Amino acid sequence: MSLNSVRFVFVLALLISACRKEKSERLLPIFGEKKFNKENGDTLYHKILPFRLTTQYGTVFSSDSIMGKIIISDFFFATCRSICPEMSKHMARLQKKFAADPDLVFLSHTVNPAHDTVEVLRAYAEHYGAIRGKWYLLTGNRDTIYALAKKSYLINALEDEEADQGFLHSELFVLVDKDGLIRGFYDGTSEQEMKRLEGDILTLKKEIQLSQKH
Repeated sequence: MSLNSVRFVFVLALLISACRKEKSERLLPIFGEKKFNKENGDTLYHKILPFRLTTQYGTVFSSDSIMGKIIISDFFFATCRSICPEMSKHMARLQKKFAADPDLVFLSHTVNPAHDTVEVLRAYAEHYGAIRGKWYLLTGNRDTIYALAKKSYLINALEDEEADQGFLHSELFVLVDKDGLIRGFYDGTSEQEMKRLEGDILTLKKEIQLSQKH
């Protein structure tokens, strides 16, 4: 075997080792469509698309505002009498548990922006003890919010005459990592699922720590 061949085999072995190490550091699955880039051999994963909405404080909030953050996201509406109160209680408990963690933020998107104005969302946020700068209740253009749910978070949010109070939205909380990749879905009405989410948040933070060592 020539010297160049030996070098090639050595470099190839290093690349394979690096790929295996990278895969082993993925402690949680990645959800959504995956595409293979033939040019460089990379896998392109589904990501949360850029967005621009308004918070309960009346301030502009965009995807740039949370770049590099872990996100827990859900969809609700303020007058919901079914699953929303339970979801919001669980979100409140989660934000309290991780209140001191600067890398984690919570986003709740209204599916009824015609009613859920900034003032309504602020009152709702105060009722559930939303921490300023930690838990954002978001409103904006209806179609933008519905598209964000479907195309980014891969869950339902829409008007439906047959649904309770005319709106249909998922009960799921979505865990998104610092790169905008979806890493988990959790039933926001379930205590057991919330415990699983807490565990997965810690697992994701461990995954980040491992990746930073290399």
